[in-house]
Amino acid sequence: MVPKAPVAAEFGRGPKIEHDQSTALAGRQPRQIMSNAPVLNLGGWCTIDGMANGNALHLPACHLVTHCVVVGMTGSGKTGLITVMVEEAIGSGVPVIVIDVKGDLPNLLLTPRNFDSASPLPWAEVTGDAGSAASLESEMTRSQERQKALAAAGIGEPELRKFCDTTSIRVITPGATAGESLHVLSALERRSSRWDTDPESARSALSAALSLVLRLLGRDPDPAKSREHVLLSVFAERRLAAGQNADIGSLMQDLTNPPITQIGALAVNSFLKKRERANLAAALNNLLASPTFCSWRKGTSLDIAEWVAPKNGRTPAVIVSVAHLDEEERALVLGVLLEEILSWVRGLPGSERLKALVVFDEVYGFLPPHPANPPTKRPIVALMKQARAFGVGVVVATQNPMDLDYRALSNAGIWCIGRLQTDADRTRVLDGLAGASQNKNQSEVDLGRTVQRLAPRWFIVKNAHAASVGPVLLNPRQTMSIMRGPMTRNEILQARQARASLEGVELPPISIARPQAVIEMPESVRPKTFAFTDA
Repeated sequence: MVPKAPVAAEFGRGPKIEHDQSTALAGRQPRQIMSNAPVLNLGGWCTIDGMANGNALHLPACHLVTHCVVVGMTGSGKTGLITVMVEEAIGSGVPVIVIDVKGDLPNLLLTPRNFDSASPLPWAEVTGDAGSAASLESEMTRSQERQKALAAAGIGEPELRKFCDTTSIRVITPGATAGESLHVLSALERRSSRWDTDPESARSALSAALSLVLRLLGRDPDPAKSREHVLLSVFAERRLAAGQNADIGSLMQDLTNPPITQIGALAVNSFLKKRERANLAAALNNLLASPTFCSWRKGTSLDIAEWVAPKNGRTPAVIVSVAHLDEEERALVLGVLLEEILSWVRGLPGSERLKALVVFDEVYGFLPPHPANPPTKRPIVALMKQARAFGVGVVVATQNPMDLDYRALSNAGIWCIGRLQTDADRTRVLDGLAGASQNKNQSEVDLGRTVQRLAPRWFIVKNAHAASVGPVLLNPRQTMSIMRGPMTRNEILQARQARASLEGVELPPISIARPQAVIEMPESVRPKTFAFTDA
């Protein structure tokens, strides 16, 4: 039977085994694992029939190269498991890019260096009068319980200090100043050195940025079919290849006064008439004058190689939080981000070790079944199919498995399944497992019943690298970070300041976005002259 809460609590206090338990799950002896390969301590485990053994589940980081899917209903503990994976990865020297939709994962900023009873207080949820004796006592009790839970996982103050001293947590909030601002169109408006070293990768990032611009204008963003996309791509690439920036103001000038005479085999005026080019230029001008759009053109560049590079001996976790954006804005921004990640991945040398991890918490709506095709779907599918060869793993989590494209998720080698209440969800997950499994003798009926009966913070883990062993039950360890829940913008800013002080660095200055009401252009091509007649 599946362990209930009392058994789970006892199980969590079990001793940490000295050898790598993942070797048994992979069907190999401990000495056959490379000594320098990092392993991730995910928590306690037991057999699928609920027989607790008190051991810790150590997963070789290289197994995540084949990607991981985490599913479970609300309250099943998905975010806690994701947080543990991120902590273990960066603690092992593997950089992580985290996409945060709900606002929970900036909690990674809240990792105290010690068990000082006062350290969690600024982030405690007030249950009574703030500062009252009862409220303080309640928080002290939770802090002590957290300390005991971490000790059960073999984590004490030395481990906390090491984690804080060797990792760097960075939060980026596109369109907001709580975290670092992000220049979403940096592939277009800030020339990258990739145009000199890897033009194919740079061209792919440019295409994604132009697609975003056209989507914002309500025009066809398809790089192959949209004449506007092709024309802007030619103008932008011409400038970037010549060592210039291709800011939107410059592209407006190119639209009204083309620097070339032909696009393909057609004259520019035949490819896109003057009136249509003028309308496009006027629409771009309106976009530049938009305060919302202006906030997307300030801040750090979208440079994945720079993001994942260790600095001052610290392994980075970069959290891109879009919880403050609406659904359409999230899809647009994350589409550009994921395309940039895909371009970066394709420029890496091949590897069997895990060199980086991409984590997407709550992928619902961004990877839907056919025929839906948001801008995030293509790069996610491509990453699930191709990133393995380059040593980059992908972890996706959702509470809505019915609304995912399981043709993509069947590429995942590791599944972590929390409690699922509906028959439709369980069936969909089992279908996905069937596509990824090498063990065809596993009873899907028994597995479905187990999923239905799981207690909170318990997961069935099925690892394709351990097909001969079969699934096991996992109870994730206590997170080192304080799980505050969704954080407000002010809380993120305060937490970033505290973390920067801990790391001994200064936060970048807040960049105030101001719309460009007037574009400095030659008089002959200013907006008042845009109403051309067709040639």
